Amino acid sequence: MAAEGGGKEMNEIKTQFTTREGVYKLLTHSEYSRPNRVPFNSQGSNPVKVSFVNVNDQSGNGDRICFNVGRELYFYIYKGVRKAADLSKPIDKRVYKGTQPTCHDFNPITATAESVCLLVGFSAGQVQLIDPIKKETSKLFNEERLIDKSRVTCVRWVPGSESLFLVAHSSGSMYLYNVENTCGTTAPHYQLLKQGENYAVHTCKSKSARNPLLRWTVGEGALNEFAFSPDGKFLACASQDGFLRVFGFDAAELHGTMKSYFGGLLCVCWSPDGRYIVAGGEDDLVTVWSFSDCRVIARGHGHKSWVSVVAFDHCTTSVEDGDLPAEFSGSDEEFHEQIHFGVGRDRANSAHSRLSKRNSTDSRPVSVTYRFGSVGQDTQMCLWDLTEDILFPHLPLSRTRTHTNVMSATSPPATGQTTTTTTTTTTTTATATATVPATNPSGTNGKDNTSNSSTSGNPPNSLPSTLPRSNSLPHSSNPTGGSTPNSHTGSSSTTAAAASSSTTTTTSTSTKANSIIDSAFIATGVSKFATLSLHDSRKERHEKDHKRNHSMGHISSKSSDKLNQLSSTRTAKAEAAKTLGTLLCPRMEDVPLLEPLVCKKIAHERLTVLIFLEDCLVTACQEGFVCTWARPGKVGLLSSQNNPANSPSGTVV
Repeated sequence: MAAEGGGKEMNEIKTQFTTREGVYKLLTHSEYSRPNRVPFNSQGSNPVKVSFVNVNDQSGNGDRICFNVGRELYFYIYKGVRKAADLSKPIDKRVYKGTQPTCHDFNPITATAESVCLLVGFSAGQVQLIDPIKKETSKLFNEERLIDKSRVTCVRWVPGSESLFLVAHSSGSMYLYNVENTCGTTAPHYQLLKQGENYAVHTCKSKSARNPLLRWTVGEGALNEFAFSPDGKFLACASQDGFLRVFGFDAAELHGTMKSYFGGLLCVCWSPDGRYIVAGGEDDLVTVWSFSDCRVIARGHGHKSWVSVVAFDHCTTSVEDGDLPAEFSGSDEEFHEQIHFGVGRDRANSAHSRLSKRNSTDSRPVSVTYRFGSVGQDTQMCLWDLTEDILFPHLPLSRTRTHTNVMSATSPPATGQTTTTTTTTTTTTATATATVPATNPSGTNGKDNTSNSSTSGNPPNSLPSTLPRSNSLPHSSNPTGGSTPNSHTGSSSTTAAAASSSTTTTTSTSTKANSIIDSAFIATGVSKFATLSLHDSRKERHEKDHKRNHSMGHISSKSSDKLNQLSSTRTAKAEAAKTLGTLLCPRMEDVPLLEPLVCKKIAHERLTVLIFLEDCLVTACQEGFVCTWARPGKVGLLSSQNNPANSPSGTVV
C-alpha cells in the first residue's frame, strides 16, 4: 500500500486501482485545471473545491463543472469519460482581488442550458450569486460584512428550494438567506427562537423582510461543514469542537450528537438512503454514525493525516428491500418500521435502481452494502465497504452457541434504556473469554486490547464461521460498546469498565435498532477485499500510536488552537474526558474497526475533493488539478483513441 513506509514508494502516484467491481483508471486527458496546467502554489490559500450541475442539455453533454484555485474561479463544460478536457475554452473565468473563493454550490432545480445559479462563498465572509453562463453577477450578500466577518466554510442551497440557501462560517454560525431579500445597511438584530444543548437559533428582527432569516449558533469554534439529508428534512453539522450534531431542519430540533475521538470534525456526508452519516476529521478516522440509533456503529482507520472529505458512492451502494429471512423470528418488529428517505440529490436517482444488480456477485441475495470514500491531507484516497456484519451484528446465526450473546449485557442499548452491569455479567464475559485460546501475552492492559485482537492470528475465533467476513478487523462483529469476547482475550476487566462507562441514556428520538430489511449477505471474492492479514502488524502499530497519544491534552491539542475564546483549554479537556467511553464517543475497542478496500496515494499535495458520479469519480488536490477516474468498463473512446498510453502507465495493486 502506498500509505506505508517512508521510502520511494511514498512518491509513487497511483493511476489505477482495483476493487471487486473491476479496475478504476485515471483519465489523464480528462484533467481539469488552470489553462496553463501549472501547479498552483497552495501555501496560505483556501482548499480547492469542485461543484457539478447538470443543465439537461439535449445534446447529452449537460454536465458543468466549477472549481476554485486560489483567487480564481473557473466554469467549464465537463466531458468526463467521453472526451478530453479543453482547458482553452472556459465558459467563465473570474479573478477576485482582496478575497478568495472558499466554496460554491449550484442550484440543480433552476439550472438550464441558458442559465445556472451559482453561490460562491469567500474568505472575507461575503456570498456571491452569479450566473456563469450569462456572465452576470446578480447579487452580493453580506457585502459590508455586517452579518459575519469570518470565512465562509460551506454554502448550500436548501434542497427543493429555488431561493433559500444556508451559509456556514468559521465563527461557528450558520445563516439562512433568501435571494429575494436584501441584507440591509445596518447590523441585524436577533431574537431568540429556540435554544438547546450547545446551539441556539435566532430570528432577525426587522420591520421589512431582510437577510438573514435565521442565525444558527452551533457548538464552539468553526462550523467546518454541513450536509442536508437526502430528503432535505435533517441537517448534519461537523464542528471544530469535535461534535457531529444532527438537527431537524424545519423545527430546529437536535436529533442526535457524536464526538470525534479527538480534534475537530472537518467533513460529513449522508448515505443515499439517509440511514447513516459518515464524518471525518483531525483524528485521522472516518466514523460511521447510525441516524436511527444515534450511535457510532464503526470507525475506519486508513489515513495517516486529517480526513478532508467523505462521500458515499450511490452507484456501488446497494440497499435491497427483500423479504425477511426465516431466521428473523424474534421481537424485531422494527425491521418493518423503516425510514424511507428519497434519494433526491441530483444524479442519484438514475443509478439507484440498478444498484442491487451491480453487487449481486453471488446466487445468494445481496441486501445491504454501502460504499463510501474518503480523501485526506496525507494525499491518499480510501474506499470503504460497510457490510451486513457491521450494520446488523445481532444476526441470529448461532449466536447463542458462540457465547457472543453476552455482549447484549455490556453494550449500550438502541432503545433508549439505561444499561446496567452486574457482577454476574462480568463473570459470564470472563467465562466466554476463557474459551478462546489466549493470544494476549502482554496482559490485559486496556490500551493494547484493540491491537492485540487485530493480531490474534486466529480468524476462526474472531468471527463465527457462519458469518461473512467483511473488510473489517476481527472484532467487527461487536455491535456497540463493550468488548467482543471472541476477539478480545483476557479482557474481562476492560469489558466491565467499558460497560460501566457506557451507562448513558441515549437521546435518540427513534428507537429503531435495525432499520433496513436484512437478508443473508455472503461476500464473494474476499481475497479482493482489503488485505486483512498482511497489514495486521502495521495496524497494530497504528493502533498503539493512537492509544499512546491518547492523553487528555492530546485530545484537544489540535482543536483548541482553532477554537474561539468561548471556552478555555481546560474546559475542552474536561469535555473530552466526559465523553470518552460513552455513546457520544466510544473507545476504540468498543466499536468495529474497518479497514479500507483501497488506500492509494494519488496526488503530491493534500486532497480536497471526492465526488462520485455515474461513470466516474472525481478527485482534486491543492495544486489545482481536478482528476477523473473512470469506473470499470466506463473508459470508452477516451482511453482507446485519445490516450493509448493510459492503461500501461498505471499500477494495479
